[in-house]
Amino acid sequence: MDIRPIFSTLRRHKTAAALIVLEIALTCAIVSNAVFLIADRSERMSAPTGVAENELLHIRLTPSQNVENDDAITVQDLATLRNLPGVKSAASMNQFPFGDHSSATGINMQRDQPAPTLEASFYLLGESGLATLGVRLVEGRDFTPEEFRLQSQVENDDKLEMPSVMLDRVTAKRLFPDKPAIGQQIYLFEKPSRIIGIVDRLAPPRPQNAASDYVVIVPVRPSYSEGAYLLRVDSAQREAVLKAAVAALEKLDSRRVVTRQETFEDIRDKYYQQDRWMTALLVAVCLALLIVTAFGIVGLASFWVQQRTRMIGVRRALGASRGQILGYFQTENFLLTSIGIVIGMVGAYGINQVLMTYYELPRLPWVCLPIGAAVLWALGQIAVLGPARRAAALPPVVVMRGA
Repeated sequence: MDIRPIFSTLRRHKTAAALIVLEIALTCAIVSNAVFLIADRSERMSAPTGVAENELLHIRLTPSQNVENDDAITVQDLATLRNLPGVKSAASMNQFPFGDHSSATGINMQRDQPAPTLEASFYLLGESGLATLGVRLVEGRDFTPEEFRLQSQVENDDKLEMPSVMLDRVTAKRLFPDKPAIGQQIYLFEKPSRIIGIVDRLAPPRPQNAASDYVVIVPVRPSYSEGAYLLRVDSAQREAVLKAAVAALEKLDSRRVVTRQETFEDIRDKYYQQDRWMTALLVAVCLALLIVTAFGIVGLASFWVQQRTRMIGVRRALGASRGQILGYFQTENFLLTSIGIVIGMVGAYGINQVLMTYYELPRLPWVCLPIGAAVLWALGQIAVLGPARRAAALPPVVVMRGA
């Protein structure tokens, strides 16, 4: 189709054409970045943690008064919890993915480094910690009973040392990119620690919100007043086991207050609640912009059909088919949409630069731009189809008589 008549017509309607181009450009710029943010948040919310999420329960206790034998009470608590029907294992730990508490430490490769090589989430896991979390050990071995220490002892040790530690696969690869990490030494404290195991994946307490996703695991058991209990249970019995566990702990010592009792899925849902609301808002904004743009295209096309009734009649009288009239309006819309998309892509890149600078978001993937362009091209063609078909259906005699 010869597009010169289309450009000639558009030059006579500069304001209307400019407005629809601007609307398409704005929609393209905003929707491209919004789709990117939706995909980024969705990926974040669905990212694996490495733990057995559908089998975990969390219980946190707070003493109502000062208790001096926290460690002995913790041993009794864990023995009671492990004997409950439906409980596979139980452990005490200082933190876990999506939890309220977050602890980190610096990892050094040499004793007297001026600054840490990297910062890592600092997991204190008591006996059966890995089994309770469901974390998969991919290299090396688990901690032996002799390697576990009490957190109260560690805190009061002036010459603190941690002979054995574990890393997750990402941290091990970061520290030792060219050689196996098992058997290597790192420095968490004054004396070196030897890496005895590598786990496949263990998410930090604040996934993708912390300074890093690196993790180090040490064989230290917190008491109930310093940490929390995690139970791994049969997924079909979670609610019943949770009630039984809370009742058993309260029976052991009624002076304590149960401040948290929840499934791991509840913890994840609560952690990502704001992200879900933001995703829903972005989806609503995208739909609203696309609907407004579609109505704008329909309105403009309908207006132009009325304004060009005589032109349509002349072309039909000269032998133009309905398909040619339809193609005229669709081509015209395609040209306007393309101009708007080009401007919108520049705007999308500019918006992304602002988001990267002030909100530390990653760079907009190039694939978002052609996807946004395809959506707007399809939207434009669908929106203009109704007015274009009405124009193509006008009988030449009726059009010329009305003109």
